[in-house]
Amino acid sequence: MFEEKQMVDLQSDIHKKVCNFLKALDNLKTIEGKTPPYDAITEAGMVSLFEICFEQAWKAMKERLEFNGYGERKLGSPNAIIKLAFQAEMIDDEELWSAALRARNNVVHSYSDEIALSIIKDTQSKFIVMFEKLRQELIENWL
Repeated sequence: MFEEKQMVDLQSDIHKKVCNFLKALDNLKTIEGKTPPYDAITEAGMVSLFEICFEQAWKAMKERLEFNGYGERKLGSPNAIIKLAFQAEMIDDEELWSAALRARNNVVHSYSDEIALSIIKDTQSKFIVMFEKLRQELIENWL
């Protein structure tokens, strides 16, 4: 869980999106170790936790990139943010982040058990680790 003292330090508006991402990641991590079969509510909830965490992650990256002088470019879409974050060495695996973006885009189809289970499995096996790396990078080098 995100340390309370660190949370207080991040409460200023300038760090709001980072703080939102860290809270979303803490929530997402609750799905670790859960195994199927899932009831419909649990499945939908886990997919939603991934979607929220992804949204908060790319918005936190955007905020930090702009704050650190990368704002002269048009920073609008998640795809553009991922590419720039990779170039700025904020993230180290552009392909994995792009896969997470595709999964986020598939959330609208998560009524399909196959898609929902795929998102959950990928979240548990690789996306949580990806988000944790971003968390560490933001705290160590971008705040």
